[in-house]
Amino acid sequence: MIFVTGGAGFIGSNFILDWFCDHDEAIVNIDKLTYAGNAETLAPLAGDPRYGFAHVDICDRDAIDALFAQHRPRALLHFAAESHVDRSIHGPGAFVQTNVIGTFALLEAATAYWRTLPAGERDAFRFLHVSTDEVFGSLAAEDAPFNERTPYAPNSPYSASKAASDHLVRAWHHTYGLPVLTTNCSNNYGPYQFPEKLIPLMILNGLAGKPLPIYGDGKNVRDWLYVGDHCAAIRAVLERGVPGQTYNIGGWNEMTNLDVVQAICNMLDEHEPRADGASHASQIELIKDRPGHDRRYAIDATRIERELGWRPAQTFETGLAKTVQWYLDNPAWIAGVTSGSYRHWIDSHYA
Repeated sequence: MIFVTGGAGFIGSNFILDWFCDHDEAIVNIDKLTYAGNAETLAPLAGDPRYGFAHVDICDRDAIDALFAQHRPRALLHFAAESHVDRSIHGPGAFVQTNVIGTFALLEAATAYWRTLPAGERDAFRFLHVSTDEVFGSLAAEDAPFNERTPYAPNSPYSASKAASDHLVRAWHHTYGLPVLTTNCSNNYGPYQFPEKLIPLMILNGLAGKPLPIYGDGKNVRDWLYVGDHCAAIRAVLERGVPGQTYNIGGWNEMTNLDVVQAICNMLDEHEPRADGASHASQIELIKDRPGHDRRYAIDATRIERELGWRPAQTFETGLAKTVQWYLDNPAWIAGVTSGSYRHWIDSHYA
């Protein structure tokens, strides 16, 4: 039995679905179901005895304690987070609450539970904290990519709240001995991503004939990681990672935002051409940059490959093709998200 927090979110739901392709070990998904938590994504698991769902806020220490006592997991994988930079600029309080206070509550509950375990189970327990490359700040064009020794320099309320959670996890290992693992990943993309993020937003706006807005000059650089590769990396860290260590997970795919959107337009031109014959690229609009917009992120994922044997299986081209095709093939999921009807799914299935 393992716990997954935030399992109704984009990366968490992909992890759970991937997990059950290769494992029979049970999962309890702990999720508050905020706007980006879509329980309907996991509808294929309804009735599966391996899957359990707990509609619980990670800040609710009593509820988390009760789940530990009931299920006695061997590991907790902490995906739950507020993660959208634009939202953090306009409403930072929710990010501090979930990412900092929520992580603190989980660490306290996990430590209390871990101390009750017999020696063998205590040694085997893991608290795996999923974080972001944004905690490292912004790189210049000539700078080397982030590695596990890069100093923290967060520039947005979101990245600052994730940096704080990373520091808490480190402290609970060094002070209390809790066997923790931390991963810092680059920008994820793939199926089931909420359409506030760049790639799904551009796909859906492109299909709808809407503008494709890109901040600033479009030359901000990100390293893109296909979500299925990220899930495989997390499994490797859980199985073989050394407690107390951090592992950077990247796709080895640095791209400007403008190049990403142009690649999406090229694929849409091929699969869903516009009625007027123009390219979807004609919908691209450069708009005013957002405050504190980091110029470049890049991940050096050498360590996880050298020590744990993981390397991404997808190139950006193959991963993007899978992603575009998934959005083309799943109009019902998209309709539920864009209409908001997905928010009612939990009421009918977990009343």
